[in-house]
Amino acid sequence: MIIIKSDEEIAAMRISCQLAASVRDRVASQIRPGATTGELDAYAAELIAAAGAKSAFLGYKGFPGNVCLSVNDEVVHGIPGNRRIEIGDIVSLDVGVHHGGFVGDTAVTIMVGVTDAEVMRLVDATQSALRAGIDNAVVNGRLGDISHAIEVVAQRAGFSIVREFVGHGVGRSMHEDPQVPNFGTAGKGPRLRHGMTLAIEPMVNLGVAEVQVMDDGWTVLTGDRKPSAHFEHTVAILDGGPEILTVSDVLAEESAAVSNFVVDERRDS
Repeated sequence: MIIIKSDEEIAAMRISCQLAASVRDRVASQIRPGATTGELDAYAAELIAAAGAKSAFLGYKGFPGNVCLSVNDEVVHGIPGNRRIEIGDIVSLDVGVHHGGFVGDTAVTIMVGVTDAEVMRLVDATQSALRAGIDNAVVNGRLGDISHAIEVVAQRAGFSIVREFVGHGVGRSMHEDPQVPNFGTAGKGPRLRHGMTLAIEPMVNLGVAEVQVMDDGWTVLTGDRKPSAHFEHTVAILDGGPEILTVSDVLAEESAAVSNFVVDERRDS
């Protein structure tokens, strides 16, 4: 059942989503060569606790991290640990928080000194696919309009859409109906209504669409071990048009995503 939120509930969701976005942006600013994914996770935990919130991920079906940090060929659900970020990596950061009875869910992919033009195109195309999906999240449209718009952007760029993992409704629970695939047919699926809140999250691979889950039971890898990118916003479908709820004034997401870490070659001289 798709849960329709009242205007008061959406107002509460704005707070949880802005908090998630703030954590996303602050942690993203620390993704740099030499940092470990465990250190980034610990920083996220500090930020979440300081805001009086809780991680929506920690303990969820046994997940051991406060956030998900997925590097290069890790699509989603990367477990934070001892892995050290290196020049040339792309790092997908997925943040979910509980606050005031509601969940905020958001993700961004950060490039760290990437010089590979195809990888940069992948990140840009995935972000553009998210924008296209959000643009189609309009009252009286169909869920398939969102899915189709994402698919068209990614495939026209020559990349593959992950099919085993999809977006979802979000609200008092992290995962609500409906599922929001990143592929589909325009004009199909449930009618979009004022008060629906969706986590729209394209996962796009440089190579094949197929993925596999590692032995840890969580980390999802691309089938050919080529890079993958992931972006996500929580969006409210409103009569006046879609509203991105996961925004913050800490650091613009688009700047974080496309601002490649610049190596200062003078630092060792």
